[in-house]
Amino acid sequence: MKKVILLVISSWLLISCQQEVVYNTTLSLPTQGWAADSMMVFTPRIDDTLGNYQLQLLLRHNERYAYQNIWLFVEVRQDTLLLHSDTIECMLADERGVWYGKGMTRFTLPLLYKEDIAMPAGEYVVTVQQGMREETLQGITEVGLKVIENR
Repeated sequence: MKKVILLVISSWLLISCQQEVVYNTTLSLPTQGWAADSMMVFTPRIDDTLGNYQLQLLLRHNERYAYQNIWLFVEVRQDTLLLHSDTIECMLADERGVWYGKGMTRFTLPLLYKEDIAMPAGEYVVTVQQGMREETLQGITEVGLKVIENR
């Protein structure tokens, strides 16, 4: 009987904590690098008016990337209203230079940007710009955005 109760409780917890991906787009960068004035632009549409959301960034890079970290400028807008504007540092490798993320020659690293935020229904524009001190940043191959509804 205890096993049945444990199974029912576990199933209920899994069902009640579901997450639904409502937007998932990855954009490729030019092979010559990510220019300092180039913005990656994502346009998620939110239909559920009551949901709270998680925003994740995705970075893919190769071994040509010369740094342990990357600085990003991220903005979230709805229509003309600026909702969030952040400068964030993302660690891509540990102090010994071992890359975080998955991959052999190209590394994929998901990064939590915002957790459990309210996003009223509508169209959004999320921009991501590199904030390193190089005019053209080598080694970053793709940038992505995933919007997940917390249920």
